[in-house]
Amino acid sequence: MPYIKDEDRERIEKTKTAFPITEELAGRIESCGELNYVITRLLDECIQNWGESYQTYDEIIGALECAKLELYRRKIALYEDIKVEENGDVFLW
Repeated sequence: MPYIKDEDRERIEKTKTAFPITEELAGRIESCGELNYVITRLLDECIQNWGESYQTYDEIIGALECAKLELYRRKIALYEDIKVEENGDVFLW
């Protein structure tokens, strides 16, 4: 999960200058293809740092899946609930 300790956040934030995952970087991403590129570059760097192995790939896939689920849980589900209220439910029951 993305909820890490403050001291871990501080350590990671200090490294942003090497690969600035910040509002500034997000402001330069203009398409899903570019977002995919940035994510892929980050993952490639992790593979280089952690070493290529089944465990590394397994952990990366797990982190991606959890990030996807967290995005859905925290953002998309709420957005969908608002749209149901605005536009009506698709389910008739």
